[in-house]
Amino acid sequence: MAAPEATAARAPDPPGTDRIEAFLDALWLERGLSEGTLRAYRSDLTAFARWLAGRRAGAVDSADRADVLAYLAERVQAGARPRSTARLLSSLRRFYRWLVREGRISRDPTADVQSPRIGQALPGALTETEVEALLAAPETGDPVGLRDRTMLEVLYATGLRVSELVGLRLSQVNTRQGVVRVIGKGDRERLVPLGESALEWLTDYHATARPALLGRRVCESVFVTGRGGGMTRQAFWYRIRRHAVTAGISKQLSPHTLRHSFATHLLNHGADLRVVQLLLGHSDLSTTQIYTHVARQRLQELHAEHHPRG
Repeated sequence: MAAPEATAARAPDPPGTDRIEAFLDALWLERGLSEGTLRAYRSDLTAFARWLAGRRAGAVDSADRADVLAYLAERVQAGARPRSTARLLSSLRRFYRWLVREGRISRDPTADVQSPRIGQALPGALTETEVEALLAAPETGDPVGLRDRTMLEVLYATGLRVSELVGLRLSQVNTRQGVVRVIGKGDRERLVPLGESALEWLTDYHATARPALLGRRVCESVFVTGRGGGMTRQAFWYRIRRHAVTAGISKQLSPHTLRHSFATHLLNHGADLRVVQLLLGHSDLSTTQIYTHVARQRLQELHAEHHPRG
């Protein structure tokens, strides 16, 4: 009986692997990066080191600018996307800067290599009709459905992040003034108006559904579950997807879809960009400006659809 075939031999480590591992150790010690992030760095750097060894039998710390450009060009020709190429270049750049800092090389071969331009991804948003369908999807005759409807109404009325919504405490809601006090990123505080519709749903929820869900239990979270604790981001995201199916929405949703819709619809109806910035809690206006592209795109679609010469 023939002996079973031996398993394929593992490819030998390329020259310079010891430098790569020393760099990863330094990253772990200095930055405390996760194993997944370190694995991505190792994959990028080892692939380049292996390519370089086949190109001119050189170790990874002997690469020059021409090597880096040739490798990136080869990856692009093989179909690599700009975002993937930019991440690869970032890995190489960080590695070679570390080698320079450690005195192992005198010149960074990535210093004069420009990152590929990455198009700004437009956030996904629902139309106003789709939002209305989503808001109407929960069955409000039971406490869970009423809670979900209220959460969706508040989310769309305020543009909160989902994490901010589920993290709301009773002390942050002022129904008399119709505002919520939100603690956002960087512990920045902002006041956001609720609007009449969301305020009505919230008042109804507080009076009926919330006590029914809590029973005799006590919880400081505004939005609670039947177990007596606060809603989690993951649980609410699951509920959104369920209600989207009921509403017949086939678009790809994200946890921030209603936040994106909130901003886009405000701009479509003439809101000032700086007002939207304040409502969203963006520290930089440039972060908010991406929504002007979405609004402009919608205006172009409306023009093409309704103008006689569109």
